[in-house]
Parts: sequence; structure tokens; C-alpha cells
Amino acid sequence: MKIGFLYNHEQIHQVLHSAPIAFEMSRLHPDIEVRLIISSDTQFRALSALARDYPDQRCHWIRITLPPSVGWLCSRLSGCIPVEKVVMLKANAARLADLDALVVTEKTSLMLKSHFELSNLRFIHTRHGAGDRDIGFDKNSGKFDLVLLSGRKIRDRLLAAGQLRNGHYAIAGYPKFAAVHALEKRPLKLFDNDRPTVLYNPHCSSELSSWYKFGQDILEYFYHSDKYNLIFAPHIMLFQKRLQASLHSWHLRAPGTIRKKHLSCEHMHIDTGSLSSTDMSYTMTADLYLGDVSSQVYEFLMKPRPCVFANPGVAGWEDDPNYLCLKFGPVLDRIEQLDETLEKGFARHQHYLPVQKRNFAYTFDNNQVNPSLRSVRAIVDYMHKEVAWPAQTIPGVSGFNQAISEGL
Repeated sequence: MKIGFLYNHEQIHQVLHSAPIAFEMSRLHPDIEVRLIISSDTQFRALSALARDYPDQRCHWIRITLPPSVGWLCSRLSGCIPVEKVVMLKANAARLADLDALVVTEKTSLMLKSHFELSNLRFIHTRHGAGDRDIGFDKNSGKFDLVLLSGRKIRDRLLAAGQLRNGHYAIAGYPKFAAVHALEKRPLKLFDNDRPTVLYNPHCSSELSSWYKFGQDILEYFYHSDKYNLIFAPHIMLFQKRLQASLHSWHLRAPGTIRKKHLSCEHMHIDTGSLSSTDMSYTMTADLYLGDVSSQVYEFLMKPRPCVFANPGVAGWEDDPNYLCLKFGPVLDRIEQLDETLEKGFARHQHYLPVQKRNFAYTFDNNQVNPSLRSVRAIVDYMHKEVAWPAQTIPGVSGFNQAISEGL
């Protein structure tokens, strides 16, 4: 059997959502040829860093590329339009034709089935993130042969949307937690002071990100602050494109640039795209989360702490499941409220703690088994329908559970 894990994205933020599954599968099932299919040097470096923590993994590493005739044009257009992903799929479809299954973290790859003649290939979706935005529950979510889910929240919403079929999904937990545990991530010491540290983590969506309404003012507030440190680590795609477009509501916005004085400020740490911005280094370090709709707030709540949300202008969010996370802390609608709302976030955390804990448990399922191993089992069971699973193939259970209970 040949199972591929495809990485075909402009950045590395989706790597940790499936790579731990690939490494565990190759280690536990030498009868399966596991291929890591990589489309960039940054993906290779991120995967290599994680692979060191799986020394007995047996994955085959494959690099796919764009034809030289279109590579230059795609690189220019991708600053505004994600054309490179689609061209990469079309150019390399033949190299994927001998696979039995392809594991992906996103939905663009479904074009291999619908447009590029790989209709016999089984498509397995690990998803990436466990947030609340409606795009995570659209009709494309139901087009996979197998969907791996982090917990009951994702299952319930996909079932309600009619996007799951019996026998074609499994609750497997959140493999990224296993990856972070494997990498032995710990809180960072970024500042030479004892101030509380705030993580500002706006999404990249041109429609829903607080960056376009509040971002520069928030950075300016922290630049002048003598109370807080700031980690500014937005969604890694925010500054990846010159223009951010939303086809859902026809928004088109330019993220702009960060001022030099903010970049050089001693109590501000700005990271717009390193591995640390994707591997929970900052969510584990900060004392308070300031965001909008990014699913990273759920990763932050592995260890419940104060949260504050900047509403970019969404009306009626209180009863909308697409903005469930905004119930985890105070919400500000005007930049003038920022100082007061931050103080309220710290002071009233006990008020929000029950809803934080309840929704973390609803979002992530922890059934005493490492989620990467649960995902391997779900995939192999699906591919074989019936498979003998030796007990020794589920190691490290107690260690992983202890890490989760202690916030890694």
C-alpha cells in the first residue's frame, strides 16, 4: 500500500497537522510505503525539524516542482492569487497516480479528483486547526473519503451541515498536540522584565481579521505601554500576500507593513512567519491572548488563561457558532477600549474560565491515546476495513496524557 502526505501550501502552518501521523505510520507499518510530498524548501526544513523526534521513521521524501515555463509567472501572481497551488497539482498529478490514498490538510487538493483525473485515489482530510469559522464546515468538507476530527464540536457541526457519512469519519484528537509534545516545546523567555506578556494573533482573513481595523493602533498602544510586553505573531499568511481577498464577501485588503520603531522595540517581539509562529511556542508563552477568529485561541487554552477579542465589526456574534471563541473573554469594539479591556481580561478570568474549559473539552477529544496514533489507526482501519492492531503499537500513552493535563 502507498499512502502520500501532501504539503502544497505557500507556508508551513499546516505541517504539524499531519506530519506526526505520517511519521508514526511509517514507523508502525513497514508494509505501507509512506511518502512525504513536499513543494517548498520551507516545508522541507519544518518537516526535517520534526523528523528528528521520530528517529525510526521510514518515510520516503519526494519533492514536487512547477514547470520552469510557468514557475516565474506563478510566483508573481501568488502575491495576490493562490494560483501556484493549483498549477502545482496539475503539473504533478501523474506522480500521484500510483498512490492508494492521499492525506491532506486543506481542500484545494480535491481538484486532483474533480479536475485532474485522479478519481480513483482515496482522499483523507486531517483538517488544520479546530476553529469556528464557517469555511471549515462548507460543502467541500464532505467530499473526502475519510475525515479525521479533533473532537465532538467539529463532528457535530459537520453532521448538522450534512457533510459527514457513516463510516467515513473518525474522531482522532489533535495531532498537532502530539507534535508539540514530541518537539518538547516549553515557554520562551523573550523579554528581560517581569511584565505580563500579551500575544496578539490576528487572522489573515480580509473580512474577519482585526488587523485591518485595529492592528496598527494596537501595536502603537503596546509600543508606548509600560505595563505589558507584546508578542505580535499573526496568522502566518497575513503578510504573505500583497493583497488579501475574500471571495465569500468580496473583500480585498492590503495588510500593509510594520513600522520600524515597532520592530525594534525591546518589549515587543514581532514574528510574521517563522516556525515558532506555527508550533505553539507563543501560545505557550503568553499570559493573555488577544485575537479575533484564529483557531490558535483553542491551542492557547490547552492551559486556560485570560483572553481578549478585538471585534472587526461583526454584528450579532453572541448567538453565532462561527464566533463561539469570542465568549472566552471580554470583547472590544473600539480601540479606545483596549487598555480597559486588557485589565478586565486579567481581572475577570475566573468568570470566563468555565466556558474556556468546557469548550476546550468539546473541541479536542483526549481518550487516553496519542492523537497521531489514533489517526494512524483510523486511516489503516479505513483502508483495510479490518486490521490486527498489536498492543505494542500504542506507546507513550501516559506520558502524552500527562503533557496534555499540564499544558504540555
